[in-house]
Amino acid sequence: MDIETAVEELRDERVRLVRQLAELGANERGELNGTMDFSDGFADAAAATAERTEILGIIDNTRAMLEDVDAALAKVRKGTYGKCESCGGDISAARMEFRPTSRYCVDCKNKR
Repeated sequence: MDIETAVEELRDERVRLVRQLAELGANERGELNGTMDFSDGFADAAAATAERTEILGIIDNTRAMLEDVDAALAKVRKGTYGKCESCGGDISAARMEFRPTSRYCVDCKNKR
């Protein structure tokens, strides 16, 4: 995959993740914006707590994926996209195509 295609895919993924966070009632930093209504009735307290915990977990995961995308886009700007953060070697094209936010080559990833 060429760098232009990778950047386009990363930007599209960023838009998708930001939209997902907004749908979950959070901003890009993963902070709730107050639009989510978690019922506070006594009978529903356990269900509301479980739902809130699940949504917060999804927000956390989505925010982490957004951070990975932002880090990959920063590496493009620095000219280090596709370089392993551990050994400095090239990350295989197949790995970058499969996971454009890869930070490590396969060998270094396996050592972690």
